[in-house]
Amino acid sequence: MTRRAADDDRTPPRESPVIRTIAMPADTNPAGDIFGGWLMAHMDLAAGNIATRRARGRAATVAVEAMSFLSPVLVGDEVSFYGAVIATGRTSMRIRIEAWRRKREGEEMIKVTEAIFTFVAIDEERRPRPVD
Repeated sequence: MTRRAADDDRTPPRESPVIRTIAMPADTNPAGDIFGGWLMAHMDLAAGNIATRRARGRAATVAVEAMSFLSPVLVGDEVSFYGAVIATGRTSMRIRIEAWRRKREGEEMIKVTEAIFTFVAIDEERRPRPVD
């Protein structure tokens, strides 16, 4: 993910999102707002995709650093998930994921949340292995 000036929360990353989806009514709580868990699950999917490609094999989520919800996601919003590896250890990877929403009828992108996901590369027995 390309860094923007001073971590600009008003400008989405320039590259293509890892995942893009539409928030649907089934993804809401009783008040009609999109569940935070729905966002977190999609962020984990995006981070997992990046981790698997970087590790050239299986990887498992082992930690998620704090998430702050900056803006609500509404039914019908298009949500884009951007990410990049920000650090690699012997068996682990730290991946920054940002979620941005866009109303279906508009062009303005609004940052929803971000988090750092830590993944560990694993072998066939689900034991840690070196990142290739």
